[in-house]
Amino acid sequence: MKQLRGYQIDIAEKATYTLLNHNIVYLAMEVRTGKTSTSLEIANRFGAKKVLFLTKKKAIGSILDDYKEFGHTYHIDVINDESMHKITSNDYDVVIHDEHHRFGAFPKPGLYTKMFKKMFGHLPMIFLSGTPCPESYSQMYHQFWVSDHSPFREYKNFYRWADDYVTKFDRVINGFKVTEYSNGIELKIMSNVAHLMISFTQQQSGFETSIEEEVLYVEMSDKTKMIVKKLERDLVVEGKEEVILADTPVKLMQKVHQLCSGTVKFESGNSMVIDTTKVEFIMSQFATSRIGIFYKFKAELKALKQVYGNQLTESLEEFDAGKCQVIALQIVSGREGISLKNADYVVFYNIDFSATSYWQARDRMTTMDRKFNKVYWIFSVGGIEDKIYKAVKSKRNYTLNIFKKDYEQSTTN
Repeated sequence: MKQLRGYQIDIAEKATYTLLNHNIVYLAMEVRTGKTSTSLEIANRFGAKKVLFLTKKKAIGSILDDYKEFGHTYHIDVINDESMHKITSNDYDVVIHDEHHRFGAFPKPGLYTKMFKKMFGHLPMIFLSGTPCPESYSQMYHQFWVSDHSPFREYKNFYRWADDYVTKFDRVINGFKVTEYSNGIELKIMSNVAHLMISFTQQQSGFETSIEEEVLYVEMSDKTKMIVKKLERDLVVEGKEEVILADTPVKLMQKVHQLCSGTVKFESGNSMVIDTTKVEFIMSQFATSRIGIFYKFKAELKALKQVYGNQLTESLEEFDAGKCQVIALQIVSGREGISLKNADYVVFYNIDFSATSYWQARDRMTTMDRKFNKVYWIFSVGGIEDKIYKAVKSKRNYTLNIFKKDYEQSTTN
């Protein structure tokens, strides 16, 4: 039977006290410091007989493994957020919500955030996240709003809360004035939730691991380069049956992003693989290695399958069992809650606009015992990926405004 590390026992003891007194505890523990097993121990110390654990679908198996390997005997149901509507007997003693920052949308809560509050708002809650507010401190409101015991419960909604906790300002978008709520007042917000949060870093836990990144460049086919150049010039590329239309800046950004990795979504909604150069390069470069490949767009998975065939799997269980040498994961769905500890390298076929995706997905191989991780980025020569990489590495999302500036510079040079 597995045993908790010393720091996990200390955290579990402190967190149980917080949960008993406030009905909420938030474990802001960095990836691979053991927040799942710690939360299961908190539920045990809390005296729970029946526990609900909500996570991402891909993480369900590893959570059940932790539950068994650490010898817990209380009843546990582990499901993903999208399945919470299937729960009929809501008689849980405590609810654990993994990657809780997913409930941080503002100014309005998301569908599953509202459903979670309606179903479980009265219950004691354990929140888990390595990045509680990855983009804005305004993300904290709805994360606590889901509990009837929120420290912000005196506020009717986010807008009223923002009157006191956000420095609001106006922006003009497409000629309309829009109020921006992203500038949450850090000191004021965090001082009101500090008694509910327990933070812990990899460095505190004794991690000595490092991540080295390397960018490898690929010359895309002449056809792909011609399409990108024509699209940037004319904002439309017409084929015999399909049309690539970039009649707005956001469409141009999206289409160029797709094309630089060899796929495109047409105006009709159909998608197509037009260039497998990147995938062929990955297959050649990492022919003898076990790798996790992160892709961005659905059509990119099609390109991966087209080249790799049955050498590739989407199942973490199959990959860990050695049945396939390569696993393909979509960046957003695969960036949290899974471990690629059995991979030699992580390879990014494409890059996401989100800084959160960058920092979380690149860390999938990290474990306490692994001292070195190597991450590769596969970029097209002269493509948009370099510009996105520069932004997200600086903890900034690659936005439409940044793209417009980059595009204006490239067309004037």
